Amino acid sequence: MADVQNVTLDRSSGGVEIPQLGFGVFQVPADDVEAAVANALGAGYRHLDTARIYGNEEGVGAALAHAPYPREDIFVTTKLWNDDHGDVDRVRTALRASLERLGLQQLDLYLIHWPVPSADRYVETWRSMLEVREEGLTKAVGVCNFGVDQLQRTYDMVGIMPAINQVELHPYMQQRELREFHDEHNIATQAWSPIGGQSGTVLDDEVIGEIARKHDATPAQVVIAWHLAIGNVVIPKSVTPTRIAENFAAKDLTLDDDDLKAIEKLDRGPDGRVGPDPATFDNGARTD
Repeated sequence: MADVQNVTLDRSSGGVEIPQLGFGVFQVPADDVEAAVANALGAGYRHLDTARIYGNEEGVGAALAHAPYPREDIFVTTKLWNDDHGDVDRVRTALRASLERLGLQQLDLYLIHWPVPSADRYVETWRSMLEVREEGLTKAVGVCNFGVDQLQRTYDMVGIMPAINQVELHPYMQQRELREFHDEHNIATQAWSPIGGQSGTVLDDEVIGEIARKHDATPAQVVIAWHLAIGNVVIPKSVTPTRIAENFAAKDLTLDDDDLKAIEKLDRGPDGRVGPDPATFDNGARTD
């Protein structure tokens, strides 16, 4: 049985290591999240990904409080919501509130959830994220849903690239240009909606099905194994104990070159998007 590999974040974040396979809790109801996280930890996950806007940080914290594992063995990420963009006081207050809900003294990773280009506060917010990292409230900081132009502008104005960028990424939307930019600038790539959302279209794809039958695996395991093979950090979610365990077992599945080439051909570019477009998404943004 293979171990979960770690990805070392850029030196600007102190060389923090993030487990490549994690457990996401997006859309997991607050009443269900404690049990789901407990099942995930029991299955072997040691990387948890939540966000203030998910409304379930308290449940994640309760699962952590009852977990029979040292805190230092579990990597915890949460995210800054759109109405908390701005100066360091605002970002610090938001982070401390998340820490309180999680029952933690320090985060492993804090992310700007969306760039909200219409508000144009993401550069200022990135400066603030770096400050709260220096204060020791989080070990590493990064972003979500930033495009190449936003990453480059952030670097041009601040001088430090995010250590990681969490974006929609799955076989139907493979983000090749963005991944190449990440590779060139030592930015880790993290995938949300890693199996293509709730519609099931990716999992129902015949190419994925053929590969799954070939390896006696589930379609979800094939997609997760693809992410791991191309170097993505991936955070599948589920509330079903059997599926949680099945998804974690994808770390033991090795796809061959033919499999990877077949999945590569499934890319639909932006037409494969299942989530909001970061260029226009501004839900909850500050209006002051």
